[in-house]
Amino acid sequence: MTLRLLKSFALSVDQNRVPISSSAQRLLALQNMPRSRTYVAGMLWPDVTASRANANLRSSLWRATRTGHQVIDASTQELAICKHIDVDIHVAATRAHQLLDMSRPCDDILTARTREDLSADLLPEWSENEWVLVEQEQYHELRLYALEAMTERLTAAGRHGEAVAAGLAAVRAEPLRESAHRVLMNAHLAAGNRGAALRQYEQCRRVLLEELGLEPSQTLRNLVPAHSGGGDAGIPAHPGGGSAAPEPLPTRRIVCHPAGEVPAQGTDTSAPAGTVPA
Repeated sequence: MTLRLLKSFALSVDQNRVPISSSAQRLLALQNMPRSRTYVAGMLWPDVTASRANANLRSSLWRATRTGHQVIDASTQELAICKHIDVDIHVAATRAHQLLDMSRPCDDILTARTREDLSADLLPEWSENEWVLVEQEQYHELRLYALEAMTERLTAAGRHGEAVAAGLAAVRAEPLRESAHRVLMNAHLAAGNRGAALRQYEQCRRVLLEELGLEPSQTLRNLVPAHSGGGDAGIPAHPGGGSAAPEPLPTRRIVCHPAGEVPAQGTDTSAPAGTVPA
């Protein structure tokens, strides 16, 4: 039996969906670890009395049993998802922590499946539930760091195409996150694609300016490959946003003298416009 909480809720047995009530769905979604009955009742029904919340909990547990499968392991004090159920977010979180532990190799999980799991948020359609928001934010941050670590590991392994795919997933999840753009630029540069790295920098710069009025950090600017024909690498940011314009060169004019006349000694024949030579 599998429980899917990434992207959307789904309980299935041998790839066949198991119908389950909405209250039982919330009960299962909250069980990322053993919880006390009091805690679960208070989180799921915060706006009613404790006795009413406990009654609602008993009702939800009864509805969960009507699936024909044992899904909740309930004692007098605690509730937990049955151990025979595979929960996708548990697997994804475990892999995320493995990726972040740079002291250990994890080549076996540098896979498309890992990238896909880390590219999905926890129950995005349930955002109206306050208790879900906390869990969503925690997993969102974890998966972003894990995607960045995955990009760096794949880059170091010379698997540049996969590194770029992981980096793009991180940028899509959080377009304003400079560290995501940084690891993606590094992946492009490691593959020898300086143009792609420059385009990524320009995309990051554009979104930061449009959304926050900020220039990229110096750390990101230092990654911009040397190129001709423009760009803002090494150009200081303008206080009002954007890059400072270069100082204009002074306009000069040629002073013509009648034929045969020799200019007086010390006369500047190319004085700035609007001036009369002495």
